[in-house]
Amino acid sequence: MTVFLDMSRIDSKALADCGLSHNPFTALVVPRPIGWISTLSTDGIANLAPFSFFNAVSQNPPMVMFCANAMHADGGPKDSLRNVRASGEFVANLATWPLRWHMNVSSASAPRGQDEFELAGLTKASSIKVRAPRVAESPVSLECVVVKIVELPQADGSSLPNTVTFGRVVGVHIDPDLITNGRVDIRRARPIGRLGYLDYAELAEFFQMPRPDWPVQDSARGDHDDA
Repeated sequence: MTVFLDMSRIDSKALADCGLSHNPFTALVVPRPIGWISTLSTDGIANLAPFSFFNAVSQNPPMVMFCANAMHADGGPKDSLRNVRASGEFVANLATWPLRWHMNVSSASAPRGQDEFELAGLTKASSIKVRAPRVAESPVSLECVVVKIVELPQADGSSLPNTVTFGRVVGVHIDPDLITNGRVDIRRARPIGRLGYLDYAELAEFFQMPRPDWPVQDSARGDHDDA
């Protein structure tokens, strides 16, 4: 029998009744890619922040999204959201194991006007098709133009914004060291993903599993798999 948590009423009693002390939602949808989003303000100040609600949403045309579901310390929208609304563009940089501490520093609740590239000791690299800089140290960067910004419903009784930005990928930067036999070997980049609470993971183990043809053969059912 499973433990059932009614997500419409998350309070300490409901959690305790399930043997929990924290909301488990983000610990259950894992691993989540980290959208390390760089933007440029109307004053020309670079901003860099990681978002764990990030993913690819379309291949043709290529599109990604990130969700800003909290506010800046001063009570207004986060700088990333403010900047994409004003500029209509952003860059999604790949967060990797060698850059984990830089990524974490860039998540600090810094005052407005703080350049997180400088704060985290990172180098700005010029983009080609957008004005926002990319992280030079990151092996992969996706230049994006905003397609749509969507306001999602807020939680009952909450004043926190819940805003998704969809961007079309108009340019991709790839470290040539990742390319082997015409394909990207993403293992060489050592990407990291977000788990729940304060937990992260390095994506190190990979396996291949071809999509089965129809009709599905017994050999595709994995009965011989040890796991």
